[in-house]
Formats: sequence, C-alpha cells, structure tokens
Amino acid sequence: MVDAERESELRRDVEALYFGYRAFTSLPDRILAEYGLGRAHHRILYFVQREPGISTGGLLSVLDVTKQAIHRPLKELESLGLLTIAPDAQDKRIRRISTTEEGARLEARLTGAQTHLLREVFADVDATTEAHWRAVMIRLAEHAGR
Repeated sequence: MVDAERESELRRDVEALYFGYRAFTSLPDRILAEYGLGRAHHRILYFVQREPGISTGGLLSVLDVTKQAIHRPLKELESLGLLTIAPDAQDKRIRRISTTEEGARLEARLTGAQTHLLREVFADVDATTEAHWRAVMIRLAEHAGR
C-alpha cells in the first residue's frame, strides 16, 4: 500500500528537482544560445576543461553516451574554435581533446553562472543542509551508475 502523504512529498521533490534544474540551467542555456549551442556542448566543455587532454573514449565514458551521440557536438565545438582534437603522442589511434583559450573562457562563463547560483543558494542554508543536499546528489548520481 502506498502512503498518500509520502507519495505527495515525493511528487513535490520531483517538482523541486525539475524547477531547480531549470533554474540551474537557464542562464547557461541563454549563453549557449548565443553560440547556437546546447547543454550537450556545455557538458563536453565542462568535462574537457576539468580533464584537459581527455581521450575521446574517456569522455564517452564520463558522459555515458555513444560515439554517434557525441560526434556532432564535438565537431561543432572544434569548428567554432572552442576545442582541439589531436592524436595522442604515443598512440595515434587515441584522440585527445582539450579546450582552446576561447573554449576555456566560455566554459568558465557557463559553469561560473552555475557556481554563482549555488553560492547564492548555499549562503541561505547552514553547512549541514548543504552537506545533506550534496549527499542526496551523490546518491542520485550513484543510482545512475556513477
């Protein structure tokens, strides 16, 4: 038997997550639109900036996407001069991805908008609440196989 009150709470949690994510992505979405780009491009820039020289296979693994899914956004970012893709120095079969200076600036602008928002939100809660939020996000990510 489903507890109606608990079900109602969980539905509010779903809504909070949805609307929170919408707020979290709204400013980066507007910035990306200036370049004709979308969220997939931001995710690529973020993880490439976080690990410069990441292999294509490594990026596929982190993003949990197929080669087909990542091919177009990678090529778009490269053609806009935001990424470089080059063969590995030791193994030419491996392609290494790095952000260019312009790509790093765009990634900093995109992610900076998000960290600014988190900083503002966390300023209104105590450290325990922030730690609990982080624990829930980590548990959700682990549930997705991370």
